[in-house]
Amino acid sequence: MSIRIRKIGRIGQITLQRPEALNAVTYEMVLAIEAALDGWRDDDDVACVLIDAEGHKAFSAGGDLQYMYDTASKGDFDAGRTFWRDEYRLNAKIATYPKPYIALCQGFTMGGGVGVSLHGSHRVVGESSKIAMPECAVGLVPDVGGTLLLARAPGRLGEYLGVTGYRMNASDAILAGFADYFIPETEWPGLTETLIESGDWSAVAALARDPEDGPLMGLRAQVDDHFAGERLTDILADLPDNDWGAATVKAIRAGSPLSTNCTIELVRRARTSDDIRAALQQEYRFTSRSASEGDFVEGIRAAIIDKDRNPRWRHASVEEVTADTVAAMLSEPLGGDIDI
Repeated sequence: MSIRIRKIGRIGQITLQRPEALNAVTYEMVLAIEAALDGWRDDDDVACVLIDAEGHKAFSAGGDLQYMYDTASKGDFDAGRTFWRDEYRLNAKIATYPKPYIALCQGFTMGGGVGVSLHGSHRVVGESSKIAMPECAVGLVPDVGGTLLLARAPGRLGEYLGVTGYRMNASDAILAGFADYFIPETEWPGLTETLIESGDWSAVAALARDPEDGPLMGLRAQVDDHFAGERLTDILADLPDNDWGAATVKAIRAGSPLSTNCTIELVRRARTSDDIRAALQQEYRFTSRSASEGDFVEGIRAAIIDKDRNPRWRHASVEEVTADTVAAMLSEPLGGDIDI
């Protein structure tokens, strides 16, 4: 079984159980989590929801990209669109859930894993946490509401994190607004037992402590200075000629030029609206055509299927992607906007 869902004591508990696949979130898992949340919403026996995962390497390293590749590479684009549509509905439901939603995120928490955890009200990280939105590397954009999380990050950190796929540690994640509490992972089992027995979500804050400062704190000033450009080409042109600037350029250019350009626009739009449903609808405008008109299939092939790390993107460089191309990718999706 890939997921375990149960009422235990005063909580509803969801445990991801695919550690061999880094707890990648499948379509069936999305539907199961949504059904559980619907059932617990008005259940007085459930004081709060706890989501955790088996294994030490990852809470969840993302969505089920193998399934998405298998269907899209055969020309079945509707399978991916259905997955994203229903996944995004779940993401919005978590973000607006009326009960405390507590997530314990060890190891890798990326992509679809972010979507089922970091829209919750109590987001816990520990020593092993590595949080990122690396979708540009596989021809997507930060989705599952990730553009809204990025947009809410201080200053221009959202643009930086979105186009580079920078991996945040616990301190970085709290600084960027992706997490709320640092609790040593040895204390997570005890916290879980307390929640089961009492349903008192204040136990999370009671255990929290300050982590050591992460690297992102020291990068804030230069990120704000160099990521304010209107378009990605402006940002690249403004990056400094030093080690950080060179590493940043390399990270940006490793991603799909179409994806990185669209990511800047999506983060800016999400910052303007500051609404989870609006952000998800904007993201869907890209993801719904990411396989048919974008780089998704090629990105997955290069990173996961053949693992040659040599994607052949539709555009040779960031500079080749025009404003009209970005606008076309982010126009109304096939069939109109999704109902979230």
